[in-house]
Amino acid sequence: MNFSQLDTPALLIDRDKVEHNIHLALEYAGAPDRFRPHVKTHKMLEVARMQVAAGIYKFKCATIAEAEMLGMAGAKDVLIAYPLQGPKVNRLLVLTDKYPGTMFSALIDNPASAEHFNCVFAEAGKTARVYIDLNNGHFRTGISAALAYDLALSCEPLDHVELVGLHCYDGHIRMSSLEERTAASRTAFEEVTDLRERLAEALQKRLPIVAGGSPSFSVHRKHHEVECSPGTWIFWDQRYGEVYPEQAFQKAAMVATRVISKTDAHTYCLDLGHKSIASEMTFPRVALQTPHELTQIGHSEEHLVIKTVEADVFQPGEVLLGYPYHVCPTVALYERAHVFRGGELVDEWKVIARDRKITV
Repeated sequence: MNFSQLDTPALLIDRDKVEHNIHLALEYAGAPDRFRPHVKTHKMLEVARMQVAAGIYKFKCATIAEAEMLGMAGAKDVLIAYPLQGPKVNRLLVLTDKYPGTMFSALIDNPASAEHFNCVFAEAGKTARVYIDLNNGHFRTGISAALAYDLALSCEPLDHVELVGLHCYDGHIRMSSLEERTAASRTAFEEVTDLRERLAEALQKRLPIVAGGSPSFSVHRKHHEVECSPGTWIFWDQRYGEVYPEQAFQKAAMVATRVISKTDAHTYCLDLGHKSIASEMTFPRVALQTPHELTQIGHSEEHLVIKTVEADVFQPGEVLLGYPYHVCPTVALYERAHVFRGGELVDEWKVIARDRKITV
């Protein structure tokens, strides 16, 4: 593929690999009923429509904009897996009006949030669908299973809140060994399944559980009666490809970058700064596709400095391709993606949900 006319830095998406990943994820999950993928990684309407066309109808997201994108794509069931506070609850209400063909749900992990949903939706004569967010060891959001039982019962008297499920993200279970990951995940999940059984008896209904991310997808799909909710799988990335080889997803997202300066025979600067590649992790932050051995030694807003072992291997103006080590925040740095298929650039997709607001 000729990238001489492509301005850099740029985000590239391989459509064929995206399609491969969609079909493989459904195969892993076993059925669409057991699959509720997160869309935080791609944030693209075109990708959401590809997923819907493949039979995926339940989704998870983190923002109101992502939820609206899914409404635009025709998704039937959307869980906003993020604690909504303040005006976001009102925006959720607006979403339910604007996209009546989509069932929207949100998370709660405390009685005050349940009361807030109840008040806002009561004014509109509607009912908020909520999942209880469980903390089984990640300690980011959520409530312990021990306290969740009482929270669930406290929702019963609320006329405009309907408890429809449980949500548990076990992002702390991410060891590379599948055997260790399986043991840790199954142990941590025991209290979640126990809670569901207790609530089934108390509420006379069996609540679905939305569980896990990409690392624990390998475990939940085999061992637990849940809706699996990985996110990174759609594009995959260098880090997960190295750490979780049992998942045969293909890396579908790349970045294109140019050599903009040659300091000496071994030192080069690329136009791939913090604003173009996820930078919250240590080096390396991108796996450059070159046979030449190099290290990444400096990074700032607009610049990535690399040092090569061999001399004079790159020239200013040369385009390099690389796989991000963390693709999710990398995608959010770009307004649009250049889509290629069969070695040819065929389209541009807007990263529509990188914005905090689409229309709602």
